[in-house]
Amino acid sequence: MQVKKAIIPAAGLGTRFLPATKAMPKEMLPIVDKPTIQYIVEEAIASGIEDIIIVTGKGKRSIEDHFDHAFELEDTLLKKGKMDMLDSVMETSKVEIHYIRQKQPLGLGHAIWSARKFIGNEPFAVLLGDDIVVNDEPCLAQLMNQHEITGKSIIGVQQVADQDTDRYGIIDPISVDGKLMEVNKFVEKPPTGTAPSNYAIMGRYILTPEIFDMLGEHQIGAGGEIQLTDAIQRLNEQQSVYAYEFDGKRFDVGEKYGFIETTIEFALERPELKDRLMELFREKIRNEEHANN
Repeated sequence: MQVKKAIIPAAGLGTRFLPATKAMPKEMLPIVDKPTIQYIVEEAIASGIEDIIIVTGKGKRSIEDHFDHAFELEDTLLKKGKMDMLDSVMETSKVEIHYIRQKQPLGLGHAIWSARKFIGNEPFAVLLGDDIVVNDEPCLAQLMNQHEITGKSIIGVQQVADQDTDRYGIIDPISVDGKLMEVNKFVEKPPTGTAPSNYAIMGRYILTPEIFDMLGEHQIGAGGEIQLTDAIQRLNEQQSVYAYEFDGKRFDVGEKYGFIETTIEFALERPELKDRLMELFREKIRNEEHANN
């Protein structure tokens, strides 16, 4: 079956960005002038996804508002002839998005399980909002192509530095066939020095519906939460789950440095901002060098 549905979990508390996220969803923090979650939605659509469900939590209403029509704003922009702005505002309301609320903060695995009735008995995609991937062929589309070939669950991975493996779900590959890998086991955030490889799970998944049976067991894992990686490992014991090393540059917007780095890189892609930013950086460097001499 072709993958036509996607889940985007967006129920986290965003504690790494407090106090900004006390009243604003982390997913609505902008990269230049576009909320992070919009980049995720755009990747899903570009990959051919037709139905998206966003799993939200308390205080996340602004996500729904963002992807809805804003009639007063649209009418004002139309009357003022600001057509470019109008197009950018209306673009976010063209997508058919559904919402469900995760009533308890029990982890990523529980958030996915909460959307089981929307998915039904078919394979589906999961895109995590902390990861933005830039590539000519969308990351999710690459995984969908591999699923069509194998008929199995496909987990997107990239290599990370050995000292960073304790921050991710890590795979233990059995064999490597190009970028596609059979997996012996999946390990959630292994302690430093114990990781079976440096292939880290990077927030993109194609999963078969049997994963809901595993998530429905509600087994508690790392951090006292229901971990998706643990459920994938149990699924792997019953049917093969593959990992795929996707092409593209991945940006981690789930922590402060990565968020700032992403904002700078995306801003430098804007012709109207690049020259002024480069001059600002040069001035900062000159001032720093002068202060150190």
